[in-house]
Amino acid sequence: MYTSAPTDATPSEKRKAWTVPMLADAKRDGRKLVMLTAYDASFARTMDAVGTDLVLVGDSLGMVVQGHNSTLPVSAADMAYHTACVARGLSKALLIADLPFASDATAERALDASTALLRAGAAMVKIEGAGHKLDIIRFLVEREIPVCAHLGLTPQSVLRLGGYKLQGRDDATAAKLRADARAVAEAGAALLVLECVPTGLAQAITAEIAIPTIGIGAGPHCDGQVLVLHDLLGVNSGHRRPKFVKDFLAEGGSVAGAFAAYGEAVRSGRFPDASHSYD
Repeated sequence: MYTSAPTDATPSEKRKAWTVPMLADAKRDGRKLVMLTAYDASFARTMDAVGTDLVLVGDSLGMVVQGHNSTLPVSAADMAYHTACVARGLSKALLIADLPFASDATAERALDASTALLRAGAAMVKIEGAGHKLDIIRFLVEREIPVCAHLGLTPQSVLRLGGYKLQGRDDATAAKLRADARAVAEAGAALLVLECVPTGLAQAITAEIAIPTIGIGAGPHCDGQVLVLHDLLGVNSGHRRPKFVKDFLAEGGSVAGAFAAYGEAVRSGRFPDASHSYD
């Protein structure tokens, strides 16, 4: 049972605060990145204390905090509010915030929403998709706003996709995902989340691009992993639990212990295993 941070975690006061350039260093050095979602200061403070590298204020808050059936109702104001809350709890972790549905429909709207998130304390914004979003990524990066891309299952596309489904199953869609991953990296994204894609495809993408990949339901070969806070703690959010979810509270024994156990499992390569991945 984990009751404290793993022994390889550096005490918070001795760790350097994460910066965007350090992400590339981590990939080069083969260091697994540990990411969790957070929506308030208290959970964020606990994550920071046990050495979580990256904290994401996800628009998943629409489902796990607000009780909606999708992320689509989340507003830019919602995201700015929760980003400011989380930022108050962090001193070392890099804070990333989602651009919610339609806030990146145009470059100007994306700039306004991103500016609000950075002013609230984020160091990077996350954008779902490629295609016309490549121009948005370039536009933001040219204006000194770091971007995390998100490919595979993109929850803001749930209506078009017809549900939350594994992506990249066949040769054509896998080839498109690989091309999109190269394109977002070339557009200037500094990080890429891969959600619900087969293990082999995520492994190939991770090997092909220079920026780190963060997997969620994408197998063990990504450069890091992310889980939603409520899923990691086994909290019933009223939604179906996907295959890639693991309850770390059971083995961690406490909230801090769960965060520490998750971090140790990611860094050691024990999580995700085959039972939490897709072929």
